[in-house]
Amino acid sequence: MKKLEGKQVGVAAARSADAISSLIINNGGSPKVFSIQGEQLLNEEISRSNISELLSRPFDYVLLTTGIGAKTLEQAAEQLGLVPDFIDKLGHTKLAIRGSKTLKWLKQHSLTTSIEAEDGTMENLLNKLSEESNGGKQVFLQAYNEDDASLKGKLEELGYTVYLSKPYQYRNPDRETLNSLQKQITNRTLDAVIFTSKTQVQNLFLEGSTAQKELMEAFNEDVLAVAVGKVTAKRLESYGVSNVFQPTDPKMGRMVVELANFYDVKRNEASRP
Repeated sequence: MKKLEGKQVGVAAARSADAISSLIINNGGSPKVFSIQGEQLLNEEISRSNISELLSRPFDYVLLTTGIGAKTLEQAAEQLGLVPDFIDKLGHTKLAIRGSKTLKWLKQHSLTTSIEAEDGTMENLLNKLSEESNGGKQVFLQAYNEDDASLKGKLEELGYTVYLSKPYQYRNPDRETLNSLQKQITNRTLDAVIFTSKTQVQNLFLEGSTAQKELMEAFNEDVLAVAVGKVTAKRLESYGVSNVFQPTDPKMGRMVVELANFYDVKRNEASRP
């Protein structure tokens, strides 16, 4: 018997949904895809304006929170014919970084960090920046969602002057898909749901949704919430989900393998006299 045999596993991801589904099938499970990430929208005009501000103003730190954001700013610089100036500016400015994909982008351009969130969370990065602030320092902050105002405010409380860059954002997901996932969770027809970003979690627990309490109860009682990493797990916990499964390493493949092992151990324990 394969380790995920008989398990119905929801997948909330979009870009990685096919790869995750294949891994689930290879382990004997049945994937059900509900892509609730939402459509990514690039703010091209805003990004070009952000590049102009970055190159024309002195900044003590550039804070990059996502790999997509860094790439989008690079594309804007390319449209303006300013990629060398953009990379040179980053090379001569202290870089505060969150996320493995952001680090990967930096390495592609031979850039190094001054401050890095080892656990991939903004909390860790803010704690380190709190030790650096002497008041009046200028920060270029790349963000993308409703957390941007909160993050900007926290940096300002630490004494930083913040320029907010929002090179992209996400449109709300298809309502029918979202409703279907919510229903299958609250009806307990899924054994587990895999989340690969905090955006997916936020979309599931839409503010004002009457299903919020029912979703929390389903996750804490019967449906296993699976988070690829700490940031996603923390967002689930913020909605009252106390039982969150995380892999030992925040990788898609590792996540499915360890999930399969988790169910295999449970099955073996249940079969013992």
